[in-house]
Amino acid sequence: MSFHDALALFLNALEIILPTFGWVLAGLFLNRVGLLPASLNERFSRLAFTYGLPVMLFTGAAQVNYRDMGGASYLFAGAIASIVVFFASWQYSKLRGHARREQGVFVQAAFRSNLAIVGIALAYSAYGDRGTALAALPVALLTILYNVLAVWVLNVTLGAGTTVRAVALGVVRNPLIIGISAGVLFSLLFYPPPAVLKPVSAGLSAFFLPAMLICIGGAMNVSRLYRAGGLAWEASAWRLVVGPGLGVLVALALGVRGEALGVLFLLLATPVAVSGHVMVVAARGDGVLAANITVLTTLLSLLSITLGFFLLSLFALVGEMH
Repeated sequence: MSFHDALALFLNALEIILPTFGWVLAGLFLNRVGLLPASLNERFSRLAFTYGLPVMLFTGAAQVNYRDMGGASYLFAGAIASIVVFFASWQYSKLRGHARREQGVFVQAAFRSNLAIVGIALAYSAYGDRGTALAALPVALLTILYNVLAVWVLNVTLGAGTTVRAVALGVVRNPLIIGISAGVLFSLLFYPPPAVLKPVSAGLSAFFLPAMLICIGGAMNVSRLYRAGGLAWEASAWRLVVGPGLGVLVALALGVRGEALGVLFLLLATPVAVSGHVMVVAARGDGVLAANITVLTTLLSLLSITLGFFLLSLFALVGEMH
């Protein structure tokens, strides 16, 4: 491949990734100039998370023919990679001599990506409605897995005291899980879906994904980064490099290629989920450290995701982009 071809691929990858993070930066700017105060940001985030994203994920999941999916290897690859990163990062944190109260924050940051918002936005940017549909099941499966693993590590390292029953209720009541599950059931009962679902899905994606990304930017506090120490940088490296790398290796070993691999990478390569910071604060852990990791991974992921997607495109592993 010539230098010109490689450059064209890189620019294509950047064209896919940049708009997503452009909305995050827009939210950061609006907050700094006072046009997106915390109270308004919080109310709109709750509205979008409770109603907008679940309906959008429902329409995406309802358009997939689950009877004709063949092997769902990319689902298992995502789960296996997340579990491997969970245990490997915990062992790494112990070997590095991190304080016990820091281990839970570090491990959760290492494996928990923002797949429900940033991941779906990237999948849609790369593959359109097909990307949203492919992302629906991994989002449901990994959201459940992330919650279980996060509660486990925070209970052990912080004594959070969260019970299995509370975790199960949280998963069952999660609006995203409800939306995806309803979409899967609808597809199984009524496939092919009504033609109106496709334009509705596109419209919801075009509105709610940018809106949620703006909310993420509006909630970021970049001024805290001056206190970001080595631990935050280590956790960021695990989240943005080690985790996605392991995910790709597991997927390739299972024979995953094309759009499925592209979507899986984009889901696993996203920054730390904001919900991870909320859980750390609720468990009375180091909220500043968790916030620093969230901001740091959000800012750095523009580069890491672009380079990762470029390399996968260079070797023709992720299929034709939207």
